[in-house]
Amino acid sequence: MIDPLIRIAEALERLSPPPQQAPDFSGAEAFVWHVSPDRLAPVPDVARVEIGLLIGVDRARDILLENTLQFARGLPANNALLWGARGMGKSSLVKAVHAEVLARGEKLKIVEIQREDLGSVSRLLHLLRDSEERFLLFCDDLSFSHDDQHYKSLKAVLDGGIEGRPANVVFYATSNRRHLMPRDMIENERSTAISPSEATEEKVSLSDRFGLWLGFHPCSQDDYLDMIRGYCDAYGVEISDADLRAEAIEWQATRGARSGRVAWQYFTDLAGRRGVRL
Repeated sequence: MIDPLIRIAEALERLSPPPQQAPDFSGAEAFVWHVSPDRLAPVPDVARVEIGLLIGVDRARDILLENTLQFARGLPANNALLWGARGMGKSSLVKAVHAEVLARGEKLKIVEIQREDLGSVSRLLHLLRDSEERFLLFCDDLSFSHDDQHYKSLKAVLDGGIEGRPANVVFYATSNRRHLMPRDMIENERSTAISPSEATEEKVSLSDRFGLWLGFHPCSQDDYLDMIRGYCDAYGVEISDADLRAEAIEWQATRGARSGRVAWQYFTDLAGRRGVRL
């Protein structure tokens, strides 16, 4: 018969598993953070677009690339918030910049964390802190609602608390919202609070903790067409300028929007019709 104390000890161990050990980071350049249980899963083939195919984001591209190169070389660098219009290449730029840094001979790992897993970020930082590698921690589509407490965990990345942010970690996030929460929610909380000036200060000021703010705005029609032409040239899809313009404008009209994402969706359709594999 198993000793009751042994059974209790085993049950407690299952409830509170031992701290995770950092994986072998040499096996991949990209990882995804999962919880329950905590683990870093390697990503052997990252889905990304070449940096040269990202049209209309030249200024953001140059600033983010320089900041990332500084970090990869062990120099001071800022956390970055890429905010603005949907489908304009915010997350694509982060992944493309990482690839460009690797292509230039620098060493840098990218780790993606989901917004809903930010509560576990302190455990992730514990795994990364003692590594000799340098890490770009990436969270896509970051935003908060009025009752969301994940923003408190994010401060561990941006400010680091008493330990400080690990010197080998920089944090990049994308968001459709400049202040990470809806404007109507900000105004509503300010108008109903006893102390309006402090009602949302903690959440709104969270975006101020990013050293870089890079804005992404709706593209012009010329940029939209240039994006598609760039994809056609890169993948060997032949189409006349007149046909491309007519089809692409009709495609955008049916979507009611014009963006980098819409440009890629039209190109995907075009490549399929022309029998070109991507």
